[in-house]
Amino acid sequence: MASRPNSRASLTIPNLITLARILLTPLFIIFLIQGQYRKALLVFLLAGLSDLADGLVARRWHQKSPLGAYLDPLADKLLMSSSFITLSISHVIPPWLTVVVFSRDLTLALGVAIFRLADLPLIIAPTWLGKWTTTLQIATVLLALVGKIWPLPLLLFTVVIWLTGLLTALSGIHYVYRALRLIGQSPAPRGENHNG
Repeated sequence: MASRPNSRASLTIPNLITLARILLTPLFIIFLIQGQYRKALLVFLLAGLSDLADGLVARRWHQKSPLGAYLDPLADKLLMSSSFITLSISHVIPPWLTVVVFSRDLTLALGVAIFRLADLPLIIAPTWLGKWTTTLQIATVLLALVGKIWPLPLLLFTVVIWLTGLLTALSGIHYVYRALRLIGQSPAPRGENHNG
């Protein structure tokens, strides 16, 4: 009797680690709402370690999968979005920064959707600006949590807030610019060219 294809093969160990990170997000939010910043910081650090772990396992044991390619960024976005929303509601970080972060993410998501719908070739490759933006966003959340536990220089937190906002906005503009260039360089859609 022929065996059926293993439909569960895509649920790899890195996928399970990523799913665990997704499940940590509600716990993180609960601790933030309750003002238990030490526990929230611990969960945030644990989530960060799990992010490193799933990438390491995927590379070392060749367990990269299409499911993981979707789950990993989803887990990251869920955690970061939850962090910024909850911390801004609690007046730990300024609401304008959360708006900037969400505006950038929404713009990128809409851009990807438009490319998919228009059947345009899309290569999603993070830029150095995008990587620095992510790093600063993580640093902002970490400093916000640490600052609720131990005193930090106000100037340090203020500088990181403004740098995060500036780089987030610039990286969003840069991605839009790259998308417009790709559209300009793309061949005409299937079918004939119409000149008027």
